[in-house]
Amino acid sequence: MSKSYYSENVKKTVIINSAQKKVWEELSNIIGLSSWVMDVSNTVFLSKIKRGVGAVRKITFNDGNTIEEHIVGWRDGEYLSYIAVNGLPLRAYHATLSIERMDPKSVCVTWQSFFNSENMNGKEFSEFVVFLKSFYEESLKKLRTNLEK
Repeated sequence: MSKSYYSENVKKTVIINSAQKKVWEELSNIIGLSSWVMDVSNTVFLSKIKRGVGAVRKITFNDGNTIEEHIVGWRDGEYLSYIAVNGLPLRAYHATLSIERMDPKSVCVTWQSFFNSENMNGKEFSEFVVFLKSFYEESLKKLRTNLEK
């Protein structure tokens, strides 16, 4: 009996009318997620490293679910990448938040991920993809609203 793996990429972007430095300060505060990521109630460090590759965080959502994430890529002012090691119904999850300067007063923020699952059927996986697209989109809208105040 062969296993079925479902894989997908999700990518959402938002233009934010704010300086790149200000946007990066928000994104690089990797435990400050409750201010802009949907349904996050708390985020704490699980590592002594607080910035850059090697930092580990635990995210707690309003429904009580938790996810442990490890920062695996980092370039100041440009991007951070992370993997979820537990807490998601996935076999693998790798995501990147990146910033591209449009002009001195605006940036394009992109949140993209690759993930796959061996425990979901096709319908469940499709529903998860729809959920994740909406989650990224709503979170990025909230980030834009916060930073354009």
